[in-house]
Amino acid sequence: MTPDEEKLVRARQKSRSLVMALVLGGLVVLFFVVTIAKIQAGHS
Repeated sequence: MTPDEEKLVRARQKSRSLVMALVLGGLVVLFFVVTIAKIQAGHS
């Protein structure tokens, strides 16, 4: 693989990793919000 191709592959991997991190972070936030809502509903 040429250095240019390797740079392109690394850039794709980095962008894919960033997207996965954002998706996982969003799921964590979603689960947290749902958990807090369930706790609040139980205490009412």
